[in-house]
Amino acid sequence: MTEQATGAHHPQPRPRNPAQPAVERVTGAQSLIRSLEEVGADTVFGIPGGAILPAYDPLLDSTRVRHVLVRHEQGAGHAATGYAQATGKVGVCMATSGPGATNLVTPIADAHMDSVPLVAITGQVASKAIGTDAFQEADICGITMPITKHNFLVTDAADIPRTIAEAFHIASTGRPGPVLVDISKDALQARTTFSWPPTADLPGYRPVTKPHAKQIREAARMITAAQRPVLYVGGGVLKARATRELRILAELTGAPLTTTLMALGSFPDSHPQHVGMPGMHGSVPAVTALQKADLIVALGARFDDRVTGRLDTFAPNAKIVHADIDPAEISKNRLADVPIVGDAREVIADLIVAVQAEHDAGHRGDYADWWARIDSWKATYPLGYETPDDGSLSPQQVIKRIGELSDPDTIFAAGVGQHQMWASQFIGYEKPYTWLNSGGLGTMGYAVPAAMGAKAGQPERTVWAIDGDGCFQMTNQELVTCALNGIPIKVAIINNGALGMVRQWQTLFYGQRYSNTVLHSGPTVPEGGATEGEIKTPSGGTRVPDFVKLSEAMGCYGLRCESPDELDSVIEQAMKLNDAPVVIDFIVHEDAMVWPMVAAGTSNDEIMAARDVRPDFGDNEDD
Repeated sequence: MTEQATGAHHPQPRPRNPAQPAVERVTGAQSLIRSLEEVGADTVFGIPGGAILPAYDPLLDSTRVRHVLVRHEQGAGHAATGYAQATGKVGVCMATSGPGATNLVTPIADAHMDSVPLVAITGQVASKAIGTDAFQEADICGITMPITKHNFLVTDAADIPRTIAEAFHIASTGRPGPVLVDISKDALQARTTFSWPPTADLPGYRPVTKPHAKQIREAARMITAAQRPVLYVGGGVLKARATRELRILAELTGAPLTTTLMALGSFPDSHPQHVGMPGMHGSVPAVTALQKADLIVALGARFDDRVTGRLDTFAPNAKIVHADIDPAEISKNRLADVPIVGDAREVIADLIVAVQAEHDAGHRGDYADWWARIDSWKATYPLGYETPDDGSLSPQQVIKRIGELSDPDTIFAAGVGQHQMWASQFIGYEKPYTWLNSGGLGTMGYAVPAAMGAKAGQPERTVWAIDGDGCFQMTNQELVTCALNGIPIKVAIINNGALGMVRQWQTLFYGQRYSNTVLHSGPTVPEGGATEGEIKTPSGGTRVPDFVKLSEAMGCYGLRCESPDELDSVIEQAMKLNDAPVVIDFIVHEDAMVWPMVAAGTSNDEIMAARDVRPDFGDNEDD
């Protein structure tokens, strides 16, 4: 990313205050905390342990870095990710060596898949003990090498300022991503000198941000010459702070636009040119528009398998313009006819100029027939859901009402599964950076700690975690962190008593054999009582555990909603409670499914609008 693209969030060495000594004698640990202050880190999520303990002593004296003591290192990593996604700054998490560091592996991989700027700082055993299988030793640099943008092992205290400055620069520029800094305990304890700014030494790191002018002109020519173009917008547009430019380009071209799961909010859902989200559970118009397109302009997207379906059948007659900051992504999955390497903000800004030049030369696309077809698909196959016959709560209805009763600045963090897809479908995202989710890795347990991080970074905004009862039981202990640190998030548990998405696949593809997806009961007890090894389950079904009691035990307000009649009043009650976290246990029907759906491994041409409902597009052509 360019300096302009990242704005105030690009960490720059601060000018030295002439009144202060140029060089100070400090410990490595003090140097670490001073370095974090100088790069602008204001919040660190972490938990101490033996190897990182020296860093926690000077941290106590810092007035510029707030430390949030989490209950599990995974929570620290996801909180740092949520903080970064909501603020645009680099998220920071800290853990000790061995199991503390390995507990960060999942959130680091998550940040890597979703291109989130993250710096993870871990303690390591003393340098002379590295490689001896010392107590709580793990080669965290080796473990995380495939899932970090870069990582550092620091064994000399003098290297700490430069390493921290480089880590923040690498994490936040180019294609953002996680950087690990592993520091040996003796380096933290040693005496050293501290001076700022350090001299960076990154000779091989030169991200290309400015696109090639010839490629831009060719892309503009193709856009105006196409009959069925689609703008395929990915999360890179959000990372580049390019949403204003995106809207100008879209309205200038008049082409239909689709935003991926990672790009929701980059373009208003209500805009008439927005045709929905593509992919496995995308809207019929979005999925079909990509399939029938003759030109796809991919901006900060990576042709993920969840978007393309069976790759060799994806958009068979489309030319591809692919713009991305990471050259490794271009033509990785789909060959690009016009490859453009560059920062999305600069690419889109240059495209605006080039498309306007085409218009001025009398070359303007005529998409009237194309829009007529898309509008017919939108009218025929809108997103919808059925309400349960027994009068119980529909999960889609719950999520839709939370969205409708929230203001447009509300931030929503979702776990992974059915509730994630419903939250992407039934909440309208009109503003950028209001939707946080684990898109690439699909991490259950993401929502609560990510919402905590988002709220810590944006304390004036309402933050909802839309979670499933399965996801919630993985990381709900971070509600204690929220309660004790004054981070009043709101949590909606979509409680269907099952691992919902897995259960949906079992319904559709495994003959309704629900193997190990029911969450609220143990093994089936045969008639006549339990035998040895079998468990009798308390009555109440979806009350095991009782999420209201559990939430109250963790210092939160606990509410429950079981009927559509009380839905609005319970949500409104939660909205009024702002002095502590609020958890609502929504008891919903277990048989609800996510539609539309493209089954894994099949072509997008085989999209199902609902169960046993395959769209009829009224043609047999292979456009």
